[in-house]
Amino acid sequence: MVKMRRIFAALFLLSLISSPTFSQRPARFDPDGSFWLHGAPPDDFSEFSGINLNAKRSRNLPQPGLETNKGTRYRFKTLNVKQERFTFTTMTVAGVSYSFSGRFLKGGVYSSGILDDETPVLEGTLTKFRGGKKAAEAKLKFVYFGGT
Repeated sequence: MVKMRRIFAALFLLSLISSPTFSQRPARFDPDGSFWLHGAPPDDFSEFSGINLNAKRSRNLPQPGLETNKGTRYRFKTLNVKQERFTFTTMTVAGVSYSFSGRFLKGGVYSSGILDDETPVLEGTLTKFRGGKKAAEAKLKFVYFGGT
């Protein structure tokens, strides 16, 4: 009887492991590319251009970090890229640095062409620091650009 129970338990576990829910991997998430503001920037962020993710160091994408429309690039000091939580802080340049806390609104591989340049795919709070003190903060939405 004990032997029979063990056989049934082993068969049950084997059936669970081979079921589709156990054998499927979660969908791949890869947001590499540039994220531009959706809409006009708030006054305190008029110099802001975009956030660039480039984990694979692709030549088709800008260097990773935050970029201004004056050409200043703020490299990431800390970076956490997950679909449900995207955060970063930047290095300080001329007394100014940034932090961001948000989330991606869609999964998948962004460069596969599944996105358009008008639908927000990222939202969160961007904070600007001047001299180490908070100078501005805004809740923003971003659209995706995958490079040329």
